Amino acid sequence: MHDFARKGRDLWCEEVPLAELAGRYGTPLYVYSARTLERHYRVYAEAFAGLECLICFAVKANPSLAVLDLLGGLGAGADIVSGGELHRALGAGIPAGRIVYSGVGKTEGEMRAALEARILMFNLESTEELERLDRVAGGLGLRAPIALRVNPDVDPGTHPYVATGLRTSKFGVTFEQAQAAYARAATLANVEVVGVDCHIGSQLTEVGPFVEAVRRLLDLVRHLRGAGHQVRCLDLGGGLGITYDAEEPPAPADYAAAIRAELGGMDLSLVLEPGRSICGNAGVLLTRVLYNKAGDERRFVVVDAGMNDLVRPSLYDAFHAVVPVREEPSRERAVVDVVGPICESGDFLARQRELQEVVSGELLAVMSAGAYGFSMASTYNSRPLAAEVMVSGDRHGPVRERGTLDDLTRGERRFDRS
Repeated sequence: MHDFARKGRDLWCEEVPLAELAGRYGTPLYVYSARTLERHYRVYAEAFAGLECLICFAVKANPSLAVLDLLGGLGAGADIVSGGELHRALGAGIPAGRIVYSGVGKTEGEMRAALEARILMFNLESTEELERLDRVAGGLGLRAPIALRVNPDVDPGTHPYVATGLRTSKFGVTFEQAQAAYARAATLANVEVVGVDCHIGSQLTEVGPFVEAVRRLLDLVRHLRGAGHQVRCLDLGGGLGITYDAEEPPAPADYAAAIRAELGGMDLSLVLEPGRSICGNAGVLLTRVLYNKAGDERRFVVVDAGMNDLVRPSLYDAFHAVVPVREEPSRERAVVDVVGPICESGDFLARQRELQEVVSGELLAVMSAGAYGFSMASTYNSRPLAAEVMVSGDRHGPVRERGTLDDLTRGERRFDRS
């Protein structure tokens, strides 16, 4: 469900025509629907009602302060993977007690900042990281609440680049390593074992892998409790998919029902880390047509947004629907590649896609761009970052100003060789 729909021939976000936003704020432009974000968060909250459950939005999916502020105001926590994301979450008003710190490469400075903020929990990914956090916490006179990220070796059936719970993954520890790591944690003075964590992958479209992972983790929890660890929290990560094309992912209610069926009598609080399933379909990328170009074998529509603005198609060969902001039913349709201005052959938003014929100056909307869109954007080819806008009902406003040419060189200086 999302709040981008046609009224007549024009595409709107809630009560605002997208063409009006492009005219006012320029392109490329990310547009977010506040109503959609709120609905998607509430669907999770309602699905897990009655359980002790904290929904920590995965900041990496969309780190916009406006998005974090909205979700935090509804009661969401934050799943962070860097000191910068900690800074963002706290700056958006999310209490530190609702923040979990994931990620495979935390630095001592990042650990220190999170400890001083008094976050809820660190999800650790190696014994060496465990030892380092113990030293950092000891230097501050604090105890660090921890869980270990465990790879249940479940195949999530998703793109290899976003499958994160296999034995070959750089993330987490194996079951065998986990038992030894928890035993080591019990001997350390400055850490407190509070939970077990996993995250098996992203854009999952079936409940089965989640259930298999939960069953394996609960076996580990039983073993750890038998060994004297006070495990009271189970962090199940995120990963629930969305519809980009023809996918039919389970609803949060289906996911919740499956998890409830496995948890009976375990007396565990839950942490969930949804990202894409909350914000993915809550955003679109608006781009303006620059040129039409006919090659010998393909036709190209050249637009002003490129892989620097939305890298998912180039990185994952990911599908995003690309639709005209204004439909013209009388026009012929053609199979085209929608490409950007970046000097790379991999710079495309859509390939071999049927689209109504468009002319220079018209607008296209790249759908389902609210997750891993702006958050993965860059200034490659020295292109300023796109602007971001939030819409709520008939109100709208910029939540990130468009990057400038001066932004591109800010912090740089010439080198004096004299």
